[in-house]
Amino acid sequence: MDKHKKPEVWQKQRIEKGPDFKILQVRFDWLKHPKSQKELKRLVFEANDWVNIVATTQKDEIVVVKQFRFGVEKITTETPGGMVDQGEDSRTAAIRELREETGYTSSEWHYLGSVEPNPAFLNNICHFWHAKNAHQTEEMCLEEEEDIIVTTLTLDEIRHEIQAGNFRHSLALLALTKVFNVWDCPERKGEESCQTKDSKNERNFHA
Repeated sequence: MDKHKKPEVWQKQRIEKGPDFKILQVRFDWLKHPKSQKELKRLVFEANDWVNIVATTQKDEIVVVKQFRFGVEKITTETPGGMVDQGEDSRTAAIRELREETGYTSSEWHYLGSVEPNPAFLNNICHFWHAKNAHQTEEMCLEEEEDIIVTTLTLDEIRHEIQAGNFRHSLALLALTKVFNVWDCPERKGEESCQTKDSKNERNFHA
């Protein structure tokens, strides 16, 4: 095994435009397989970049949003986030999304980096920002189809939301890990340890 060997780049031959689903533009790329030289059709979703915000208050509580998510058909707990609009940079988008979704604002913004959400078929980037000493200064400004509850949680409460399966959004979890150690789960009197819960969840998954 040659650990320095790299795969070859697939050469794009042509592009077909697919349907527009508002938040995603479908694109079909025809690419040449570097070994067989066959042309293969591959699906790509073109999407605006995203932002995810870890907003912490002066009491070191974390601002979260709770809403019904259609994909998983249940209410989830997440950090605020959204799309970067055309012409915006990620910081401007983060400030806007935090204000619109929660009414919170901050004058202390720190960039936490970015990731590719799923490079297999998405072409966008998700940027992470930390808003320190955030405080609620405005009314929420939600879109017509949004229904969001805003609250603040301590780090221990966040950890238990994760263990309870309520906080499972992968990008929101990744954003939190850039600021906090969310995987430490202190045991509380009368409760199972996190390790015991994880073992039960794994057994149920494989059952």
